[in-house]
Order: sequence, then C-alpha cells, then structure tokens
Amino acid sequence: MIYRFTIISDEVEDFVREIQIDPDATFLDFHKAILKAVDYKDNQMTSFFICDEDWEKEKEITLEEMDDNPEVDSWVMEDTALSDLIEDEKQKLLYVFDYMTERCFFIELTEIITGKQIKSAKCTHSEGEPPAQEVDFEEFESKAAANLDLDENFYGDQDYDMEDIDSDGFEGFGDPGIGNPYDDDRY
Repeated sequence: MIYRFTIISDEVEDFVREIQIDPDATFLDFHKAILKAVDYKDNQMTSFFICDEDWEKEKEITLEEMDDNPEVDSWVMEDTALSDLIEDEKQKLLYVFDYMTERCFFIELTEIITGKQIKSAKCTHSEGEPPAQEVDFEEFESKAAANLDLDENFYGDQDYDMEDIDSDGFEGFGDPGIGNPYDDDRY
C-alpha cells in the first residue's frame, strides 16, 4: 500500500508537491521527505497536526518529545507510523515548519494506492517554488499588520444608535439608587 499526499501553501499560489510514502513509514520519514521536496534545511522545530475536515488542529506529532506527563497522549515523529494516525483518504494535516510565525503547509491524503509497495518516500510531482523557510519576524509582523483591514467599520457598525438598546435590560445594574445608566442625557 502507498499513501499519496498533496502539499500546498497559503503563501505561494502555484506551489504544489505530491509525496508518495509507505503507510508504515514514520512521521519522521515524512518530515524528511517534505524537507527534501522543498529543499529546506533540517534545523528548525517542526510539528505535524492531524486536523478535522475544517483544518482545526486535533493531535500534534512533534519532532522531539515535548511532554513528560504519562497521563497525556503525546506523539513523536520518530516513534509514530503514519498508519497509526492516518487511515482515510481526504485526511487533512498541517506541517508547521516555522514555529515563530506559525507558517505551515496544508497536506491532504489524496489517494491510498493498494496492491503496490514503495521502499522510501519520493516526491512524484513538483510545481512552483516553496515559500522561504525562514522569514524575519519583524518583517512578518509588519506585513501581517499591513494586511489587517482597519477601516472605520473595524469595530462594528458605525451607524450604532443608543436608541437600539433595550434599556429595560439594564435595570438593576450598579448602585440601586442610580437606576439605568443609559437613561443619562449623555447618551
């Protein structure tokens, strides 16, 4: 059996990699295959996350042991086979390759090929240039801030009117002798 994963990035529109790997290979093998396919150095802390269908993180598989609490499930890449946590087509994963900025690849198990074997992971399709492995944190922050939409409606509807508030709902708040603070002429 062979797992075929498709890898994309939200940073580079035309970037795609496909990697085929044995389901019994470890997440560490998959990690190394990804680094090779995108020509990244193996000098960063990385993690895989098993995700639900909406890309919400569920389980983390770390490069190094991060938790020494025996009551908490933890998965380490070197000790966890892909088939231990992935068994269905369309399974989604995140591969966080830059922890400081939480930059990641989006991965999906696009096909399970039965009746065939593969000795080691290989990149079977490569399209586009990957995003830079590392970015300057200050530069990343300034770009993120520039992309925020901080127009006049950032905090909500500018046509807000105090008359729209049900003043009866505010009875009893604060000092009982004060009454409804929204009866004040300031509003």
